[in-house]
Amino acid sequence: MNYKWNWGIFWAANPEGSGNFLSTLISGLGWTLSTALCAWVIALLLGTLVGTLRTTPIPWLVRLGNAYVELFRNIPLLVQMFLWFFVLPELLPVAWGDALKQMPNAPFITAVLCLGFFTSVRLAEQVKAGIQALPRGQTLAGTALGLTLPETYRYVLLPQAFRIILPPLASELLNIIKNTSVALTIGLMELTARTRAMQEYSFQVFEAFAAATLIYLLVNLVVVLGMRWLERWVAVPGLVAEASSAH
Repeated sequence: MNYKWNWGIFWAANPEGSGNFLSTLISGLGWTLSTALCAWVIALLLGTLVGTLRTTPIPWLVRLGNAYVELFRNIPLLVQMFLWFFVLPELLPVAWGDALKQMPNAPFITAVLCLGFFTSVRLAEQVKAGIQALPRGQTLAGTALGLTLPETYRYVLLPQAFRIILPPLASELLNIIKNTSVALTIGLMELTARTRAMQEYSFQVFEAFAAATLIYLLVNLVVVLGMRWLERWVAVPGLVAEASSAH
């Protein structure tokens, strides 16, 4: 049977009575971006903390950071999503578990936490690599100026390290946007879930997924261009070249 193309399907009313199919996809995009950005904040904070701990001269902090990375890095994202959504409420005290299950936006909160922790270990590796790429004299210079170890990281090492790792940070931001699609398995109606719902209602599978593909491409293009602009804006002349030759 020949497939009947219908690009006008996006302006047809959806069965939910909340607009047309185009508005359905836009709503899914909103959930995708909200989930990705909230998870990115968590990942950036945790990744910076853990990555920094793994470069300190304090052995037990290094071991703690390594254990965190190994835990979240070696469990697939889909499994972690199920663990956060189905298993965690059962491990908590009954009152806490019931409250977690009854939250109105439980799939959203679960997806944000899962993606945040999952991505944080990747950012931790990059932060560690960025700090270790700096000349060894940077830490000694901070100490010579009378800075404490936390102050040396805050004012000397981390500002330079983040400039070095901006390109891989952009890649991780793209990854976290795409990884939000896994959240459809726990009921979050993000872009991929909305696309599947559209093709199930309308049977226009190619149009639905072509639109979703285009939306993902446009979002990723905006992210790439934005990160390139940020990289040029914060660049320190000669920093990357010096860091690459420091060792």
